[in-house]
Amino acid sequence: MSEEKLVGIVLVSHSAEVAASVGELAKGLAGGTTAVPVAPAGGTEGGGLGTSAELICAAAASVDRGAGVAVLTDLGSAVLTVKALLAEGDELPDGARLVDAPFVEGAVAAVVTAAAGADLDAVEAAAVEAYSYRKV
Repeated sequence: MSEEKLVGIVLVSHSAEVAASVGELAKGLAGGTTAVPVAPAGGTEGGGLGTSAELICAAAASVDRGAGVAVLTDLGSAVLTVKALLAEGDELPDGARLVDAPFVEGAVAAVVTAAAGADLDAVEAAAVEAYSYRKV
């Protein structure tokens, strides 16, 4: 699958640093791939903690390659903001989808799966499956 058709990944966190770090971790664990478009959308425009619809929309637009955009979130208001944007219908790219997955493990699974050229359904399934990862 060509680079232009890879699923894009948006990581929405209340912290710009957390979103960026999780993106770097996921890309690093996916073999350092630069092919998968991953964009953090963390914090507010002013650099504070919070969630910004504008940053989420910009991040989604930047990773849209026509194969869909998987949006992973950390906490409550990030989820609510993405749901509101999806409900409006014209704020996020066609094929954007909120993925119910753990933030860190789900991001890694999503990026690894997208790097293999999988479609949006497979990327979502891999991220959701991360809920079952056991640590003990």
